[in-house]
Amino acid sequence: MSTQLTTPTNRQAAEALARSKGEPNWLVELRGEAAELTGTLGWPKPEKVRIERWNLTAVGSYEQPSTVGAISELPEVVRELVAEGTENLLVQRNSGIVWNQFSSEYASKGVIFTDLETACKEHGELVQKYLFQAVAKNEDKLTALHAAIWNGGVFVYVPKNVEVELPLQAIFYNDNAEATFAPHILIVADNNSRVTYVDCVVSEPGANSAPFVHPSVVEVFVKPGAHVRFSSIHHMGETGVDMSIRRSVIENDGQMEWIIGDLNDGNTLSDTKSMLRGTGSTSDAKVISVGKNAQQNSLTTQAVHFGKSSDSNMVTRAVMKDSASAIINGITKIEKGATKANGVQTEKVLMLSPKARGDANPILLIDEDDVTAGHAASVGQVNPEQVYYLMSRGISKQDAERLIIYGFLAPVVSEIPVEAVRGQLQRLLERKLEG
Repeated sequence: MSTQLTTPTNRQAAEALARSKGEPNWLVELRGEAAELTGTLGWPKPEKVRIERWNLTAVGSYEQPSTVGAISELPEVVRELVAEGTENLLVQRNSGIVWNQFSSEYASKGVIFTDLETACKEHGELVQKYLFQAVAKNEDKLTALHAAIWNGGVFVYVPKNVEVELPLQAIFYNDNAEATFAPHILIVADNNSRVTYVDCVVSEPGANSAPFVHPSVVEVFVKPGAHVRFSSIHHMGETGVDMSIRRSVIENDGQMEWIIGDLNDGNTLSDTKSMLRGTGSTSDAKVISVGKNAQQNSLTTQAVHFGKSSDSNMVTRAVMKDSASAIINGITKIEKGATKANGVQTEKVLMLSPKARGDANPILLIDEDDVTAGHAASVGQVNPEQVYYLMSRGISKQDAERLIIYGFLAPVVSEIPVEAVRGQLQRLLERKLEG
């Protein structure tokens, strides 16, 4: 069953859909307000990328999900991403969740791992406290659109002093360009807790010939002393536009790790930001991207320091081939009063074709004197001296270049915490670099 939305949407349609799904009144109202905002706000304006030229309104219609009875019933593109023996897995197909499996041991400790739509009904007071608090629904047209139409998604809550030792995994899968595909991920790690969350966003190879948009939002709240590791790989077809906004709010002595692989074949807007509000808070972000054909990539990583003795590190590495382009923005902002803060960032682009384009823009915005900050940026081609050195050891030129590229991306690839996902990332890299 599909419920048709106007494109992008309107208040009446958004509220009617929410009511038809039995959503609580506060969420119906939120969706209606957001739908009205879509007509008054403009799209984000990333540096040097005219995203308004992309097809941004192909958000489709809501598709009623049909659950599966076993993991074996899921498509191969999904099954190959599932960690062996996993007890903690959510799978979303197009507009809704089709598989939900969670360890009873963690559930008995008060951990919540479920789809966000269910969480809004069963844990409404908790969800309402955090939903759209890190990413405001009125930030721009993208966040308003997402707030109006998001579906499925993930909600994670880890109580105080609880450590979730095994990763929580979600797979978001699209095989219908006409279905709304807009998951929202909300993670709350309470005081002194620890959790690793891993997701993959994929589309069925060759299934979507029509354009589609994936407007996604991630919100992570890291309470005092908590540690969150968030790993995400995106690989969707060339007809898709991936627009992913990620935000974390980190309190005293909290730790946030981002590991992002943007490996789509279509245009990509990826914006990852840490708000270091607490004393001693830390953020570490690693991002890789591989572009091909005429693909455009806008990759922004940000760290905003409010807390004293806060620390951020950002590493972005991109490989562009054919006539693909990557605009990489690294922004470190140290606010007044954030004494002893430290912010470091590195952006590197490797171009494999004369027509490929890469821009690395490190930006430091410092409003406090007693801090340290640094940046490094480079854009270039494969170093011929490195190729020559490897060839002198009996390695072919093609293999030498491949080894250099993999070494260039290794600092991020090696950090993926689930072996099955790490292996899939390596296969995707090989396909994009050699295909």
